[in-house]
Amino acid sequence: MRKKVDCRDYPSEMNCTLVIAGEEEEVVRAASEHAVSVHGHQDSPELREQIRASLKDEVPQHA
Repeated sequence: MRKKVDCRDYPSEMNCTLVIAGEEEEVVRAASEHAVSVHGHQDSPELREQIRASLKDEVPQHA
């Protein structure tokens, strides 16, 4: 099942609205890169584990 992480779940000064969805490893990698480049976090195993723990299942949208 595809996973997602949504910046709106984590209040920030910039009110980021980015949603990243895909296979778990893709999402963890992209979300950690986003957290570093946009939100100023330091990339670390702990950051990646926090992201992994916050992942949610992506619910397919039906037309």
